[in-house]
Amino acid sequence: MAAVRLSLFFLFLLLTLPSFSSSSDTDALLKLKQSFTNSASLSSWVPNSSPCRWAGIMCDNNTIIGLHLSDMGLSGKIDIDAMLEIKGLRTVSLVNNSFSGPIPEFNKIGALKALYLSTNQFSGEIPSDFFSYLNSLKKIWLSENKFSGPIPNSISQLDMLLEIHLENNEFSGAIPPLSQSIKSLDMSNNNLEGPIPESLAKFEANSFKGNEGLCGKPLDKACDQQGESKNSSGHVMLIILFIVCLIIAVALFLVVRSRRRLDGDFSVLSRDSVDEVVQVHVGSSTESRESDSSGRGTGSKRGVPKSGNADLVVVNEEKGVFGLPDLMKAAAEVLGNGSLGSAYKAAMSNGLSVVVKRVRAINQIGRDFFDAEMRGFGRIKHANILTILAYHFRKEEKLIISEYMPRGSLLYVLHGDRGTSHADLTWPVRLKIIKGIAQGLRFLHSHFSSYDLPHGNLKSSNVLLTQDYEPLLSDYALHPLLNPNSFNALFAFKSPDYVQHQLISQKVDVYCLGIIILEILTGKFPSQYHSNGKGGTDVVQWVLAAISERREAEVIDPEMANTPNSLDQMLKILQVGAACTESNPEQRINLNEAIRRIEEVQV
Repeated sequence: MAAVRLSLFFLFLLLTLPSFSSSSDTDALLKLKQSFTNSASLSSWVPNSSPCRWAGIMCDNNTIIGLHLSDMGLSGKIDIDAMLEIKGLRTVSLVNNSFSGPIPEFNKIGALKALYLSTNQFSGEIPSDFFSYLNSLKKIWLSENKFSGPIPNSISQLDMLLEIHLENNEFSGAIPPLSQSIKSLDMSNNNLEGPIPESLAKFEANSFKGNEGLCGKPLDKACDQQGESKNSSGHVMLIILFIVCLIIAVALFLVVRSRRRLDGDFSVLSRDSVDEVVQVHVGSSTESRESDSSGRGTGSKRGVPKSGNADLVVVNEEKGVFGLPDLMKAAAEVLGNGSLGSAYKAAMSNGLSVVVKRVRAINQIGRDFFDAEMRGFGRIKHANILTILAYHFRKEEKLIISEYMPRGSLLYVLHGDRGTSHADLTWPVRLKIIKGIAQGLRFLHSHFSSYDLPHGNLKSSNVLLTQDYEPLLSDYALHPLLNPNSFNALFAFKSPDYVQHQLISQKVDVYCLGIIILEILTGKFPSQYHSNGKGGTDVVQWVLAAISERREAEVIDPEMANTPNSLDQMLKILQVGAACTESNPEQRINLNEAIRRIEEVQV
């Protein structure tokens, strides 16, 4: 998720100069941590250390500019006053945590440029003037919460607004006039009504779906003269007609009863039942979001530079040869913080966009070993494997560089994107992705056959999608490179093999493959991806329960429900996913058997 633009030159300075931050910033962050519950993911936040090296802290030139605390299982109160003490703070991301209650007073942070609160449990109305003092705000992501009431009118006052995502909430009323140059917008699955402002007609209909009361372009629903949808107007007329008829019926009843009383007729009248009026509320399901990028290439024969630490070593020249000066001149964006470190997108002047991963978990290995591993990764050629392009080595910092993929990760397309990319995830496309992941994993198990974990970190955020939805596996074979105290950053160490039995073997990759299969078929965000198991759906138990009760079809993503003659294929793959996620590794099928059963299914 692009959040902050900066020069990669400053990023390089950050890597080559000692990290420091004011003691007031450190104290403020520690106060903020105290306000959270379930803050085990912030174990690196300790006194007498540099905050720029803490998990989730984004720095520019040794100044804290962002809090990227996504997917950390956090909850509790958010100490806004502590955030106010961080003078350089420009970006706040709390995506996919467990925060609840009214929206915190982020409007006190007047210099804020991006606010990401998606996939939490925030609720209630947002004050109309909430955004009045956030004049620098460019990006607002409030999706996948329980916000209600009208969309704050003060949003229309944000002159720099570029992105606004409010989907899957309970907002009601009219859409305020938005005349800004908005690039990304989604208001789907709320209770909005009235005409869509003309300035927003350029967006796709999917950006407004799930709001029965909305009308106008781009929806296929014209508005009447009062600005209501004709369909909605028809419903209103029916209700009015029903009420009129009811009033007439009651009036006639009273007249008849009055006459009977006058006539001395005390016979009991029949009790005609009145049809019950039922209000139907259509809810929306919510999951999660995250993004990444990737590339492919061939090996390079360049030697290891001997001029010190300021070199960039190209290990794959398929996308051309570039150096550190090219990266330092590039415009860059912070993509986010993963379990192994930070990621940046850099757009170079030659037109090539790359992802620069700053990996903090491998600082204890020597240069020769790191160089040998990177060159090995650079020689890999497979249609479903990410091949790195270059690396940068310093004792304290390592950079791994690969090609940027605009479509992003499988996790983002499944759970975060509700535009064209998500709509393209038909059953044939999903089956293609599953087969590609399996083929890539088979290659890794052959290429790194001596490794306990040929991949070790297989999850949907590490499956990148090319323009034609070919999956590319990334972050593989890193186990031998990691510091021992960083092993738990790998998804393999969240498997039942390790959690229950303290075992690590190649069958862990099979378990991880099964999680992805179930995720693709159900469309649900797996709770297994959370470090504390809170949030998302336990896809393993959910699917196993459905299979045992013979209701497997109920767990298939409803967005694929209308795929003709494909349910049997989906259920066969579902069975493979269930067999891969057997908690006992001795009873779990092996990779070759899983792949054989996957490849038997043909569209």
